[in-house]
Amino acid sequence: MIRFLQPWWLLALLPVLALAALYVWRQRHRRAYAMRFTNVDLLRTLAPKGLGWRRHAAATAFLLALVALAAGMARPAVDTREPLERATVMLAIDVSLSMQADDVAPNRLEAAQEAAKQFVGELPESYNLGLVSFAKSANVLVAPTKDREAVTAAIDGLTLAEATATGEAVFTCLEAIRSVPADGTAGIPPARIVLLSDGFRTSGRSVEEAAAAAQAANVPVSTIAFGTDSGQVDINGQPQRVPVDRLALAQLAETTEGYFYEAASVSELKQVYQDMGSSIGFRTEPREITQWYAGVALLLALCAGGLSLLWSSRML
Repeated sequence: MIRFLQPWWLLALLPVLALAALYVWRQRHRRAYAMRFTNVDLLRTLAPKGLGWRRHAAATAFLLALVALAAGMARPAVDTREPLERATVMLAIDVSLSMQADDVAPNRLEAAQEAAKQFVGELPESYNLGLVSFAKSANVLVAPTKDREAVTAAIDGLTLAEATATGEAVFTCLEAIRSVPADGTAGIPPARIVLLSDGFRTSGRSVEEAAAAAQAANVPVSTIAFGTDSGQVDINGQPQRVPVDRLALAQLAETTEGYFYEAASVSELKQVYQDMGSSIGFRTEPREITQWYAGVALLLALCAGGLSLLWSSRML
């Protein structure tokens, strides 16, 4: 879809439209002028019979050339998807005790591991990928790397622990992103955090603090609320319900301009990762096509001149 980066320059179309209106007005009054012209032989020489619509072709091409030039001044552009250099994705997976709930077969953790490994396999090899696990605290299991086997092995080795430090997971991911080599460029690399959790934060810094930090670093956090509200686990012999904190995860994603997803099964979780993988590592950038408009204008101007010479022996 074509859009204009400086649309106010489209005001340049107004004098072109005025010129077109003047041309139409002049042609409508041409008959009255011919009636007053007494030298009929000279009139026939200036405007020979039989031209018909052709006598308007050159003027039309010229006016269209002016339209293309005027529109070109507004810097027309089309949106294109550009790959992000040094793109880094941090995958943060909740390993709190609630992840042993079996409302998602065989249980939440194993289902999350299976889907996460598929995500790793589908992510383009040119992107850096890191892994963070979080329970009472957050730990970098794999620093951002292109070694997919290391990430897959770390996912297989995830173990459960007490508590849920969702905010700490985001802060830990941000620190890992800052560790990516600069490679001669300034600032942190283009990055995203993909965070999967199934419960409420019970430890560490708040989700609101984490959202503010990610927003300041310009790192979107996409969140996945995984599990069902009927989930239940046995802790110290006591059954406990483990509902999903959708609200906090949705607000985290919204604040950082990421995406929020809900997944209640392994198939849904796989689809979420697939959707994320198709968008991570790219950004939409406007690509100017002013030269196209200039080229069209030049072609129309040449046509106008050529048609005028062909049919009236004059250059317009």
